[in-house]
Amino acid sequence: MAKRRRRKHRRGGISPAAIIVPAAAVAAIVIVLIAAAAIRGCGAREAAAVPEGTSEMAEGAAEETADAPLEETRMAETETAAGESEGTAKPETVVAAEVGSMEDDQDPQSSTNTAGNGETGASVDLSRVSVPEGETTEATLGIDVSKYQGTIDWAKVKEAGVDFAMIRVGYRTKVTGVIYEDPGARYNLQEATRNGIQAGAYFFSSAVNEQEAAEEAAWVSDFIARYRITYPVAYNCEDFQSPDSRQYGLTKEERTSIACAFLDTVAAAGYTPMFYASRNEMEGSAQWGMETLEPKYKIWVSQYPEVPFPQTRGSTYSGIHSMWQYTSQGQVAGIDGNVDLNVAWFGYSQEAEAKDPTPAEIVEANPEVGLNFTEVEETVTAKDETNLRNLPTTENSSVVYRLKNGETVLRTGIGSNGWDRVIYEGQKLYAVHSFLTADLTADGAQPSGDAGGDDGGESAGEAQSGSGDSGTFQAGGLTFRAVSEAVTARDQVNLRDQPSTETGKVVGTLSYGQAVVRTGISGSGDTGWSRLDVNGQTVYASSRLLATSMDYKEQEKITADNPEAGMHFVAASGTVMAKSGETNLRTLPTTSEPSQVVGQLTGTDTAQRIAVEPDRGWTKLNYNGQTVYAVSNYLTAVE
Repeated sequence: MAKRRRRKHRRGGISPAAIIVPAAAVAAIVIVLIAAAAIRGCGAREAAAVPEGTSEMAEGAAEETADAPLEETRMAETETAAGESEGTAKPETVVAAEVGSMEDDQDPQSSTNTAGNGETGASVDLSRVSVPEGETTEATLGIDVSKYQGTIDWAKVKEAGVDFAMIRVGYRTKVTGVIYEDPGARYNLQEATRNGIQAGAYFFSSAVNEQEAAEEAAWVSDFIARYRITYPVAYNCEDFQSPDSRQYGLTKEERTSIACAFLDTVAAAGYTPMFYASRNEMEGSAQWGMETLEPKYKIWVSQYPEVPFPQTRGSTYSGIHSMWQYTSQGQVAGIDGNVDLNVAWFGYSQEAEAKDPTPAEIVEANPEVGLNFTEVEETVTAKDETNLRNLPTTENSSVVYRLKNGETVLRTGIGSNGWDRVIYEGQKLYAVHSFLTADLTADGAQPSGDAGGDDGGESAGEAQSGSGDSGTFQAGGLTFRAVSEAVTARDQVNLRDQPSTETGKVVGTLSYGQAVVRTGISGSGDTGWSRLDVNGQTVYASSRLLATSMDYKEQEKITADNPEAGMHFVAASGTVMAKSGETNLRTLPTTSEPSQVVGQLTGTDTAQRIAVEPDRGWTKLNYNGQTVYAVSNYLTAVE
């Protein structure tokens, strides 16, 4: 095995936390090679036997005594893996895969990770993660990333103290079973290694048999062959208990054999295989056959304690594991938004060479990574004039062409940030959504409130803050303030042809996750109306049912500290009782954790109504001096 990297404390930087193994514990470790029993889909392979209760952290300390050079050790491992993988079905050819999209609703990995129990972990700023006084620095700090982290500034990530990155290279769709490349994979592999961050890889699988798993692993091995992959290649499989997953109904034994087929194929290609799952799924072999997986592969566990690493020293998973994902709420310089943080109890003294010496193609950052584009196909023109740019932003982008009213382009996508993707003379470019129209009869119709100028109004329309311009206009007897910002529905909202529930006809609906451009707001944000531009059509929706954040449901998650996040309670009064004899009283206005039942209204018991939430159907009550919540439909007013 490769020796661990021993590092000195950085001055002004971040040193990874370490786990100290007492010398007595190291001396007590006896590594005995035993023949593992042949298991279907998991070819016989020799494993290091570790005394019960000894973690891989201690095992790694024993490995450091090996004097074999890094290259010799890897060659030996490769030969062993190749010989042990004969029982795994290998595809004759490597499957081709297209690049996945940001809005792929079949991507089995959601934008927000959980630890298997709905938790996301504590918010952690990596710059504040330091080594406790007196400890050595043998552990390594890392992140895992995918398209959901957008375009990453890897130089800043390196400066933040990140040692390694587990990079998602692809996934198989959860319903149709098609393999796609993660749209940010090539850039992330290229830039992470270029900036001195050692790279590993992972694949999000939805394979339903061993042949598909081997196909996935062969695709991964071929994809990463031209990159320097030093850390392990991991198998990630989640959401298999969802009825809409193609893996629904597979037994634990079948899932385990499928994972083995993937990992054995990865090992045969010369990479270190690693299995990833949550603590809840692995503990006691609840969902995976850990008695099969632990002796053969490195284990990567996710568990998100309220108090994160290094204050919490490790996962409570009782099995052997060598990497711990301890939060999905990490903050790292160079990455917008949250990112998963990991600690590994191993490292590498030098970077691995690429398996294929042919240099990988140099790629630029994918301009759409981190954005959601709704795919469309329609001919549009400029309402007056607008710039077509090489990137969907005015920052660090170039104007390629100035589109005039009457000239047409093909619109292929509507972005969540207020930009459209268009095709002009075979080139993919971007324009501000509110300055385009699908009405080809429009004659120089500028957006309301546009100030014109040299940019044809683009400077106002492209304002990324969403503040738009200061113009006003009238519609349906209401005064609207002109804006230009992307919005989505908080859940689902009706779209009307007039800003009124009395005279406005419902012409469609908008659902959470679908992005449209808001061009005007009347009244206050909570009680007024919004004018929306939907594929060139002007419609109206209630402002309080819209959100400017595409992931507001996660940002407005109900917690004990913020019990009414994302909700709109209206003051109310009166005495209420249970409608059908009894109803639960809860600490939070939700039936999900961490809400707890603290009592019940039964019989003739009454409570005082404080406020009601008409959209979510909850009532805030004062019951015996305590503020509690109950479902409105289960309450009735006391006359």
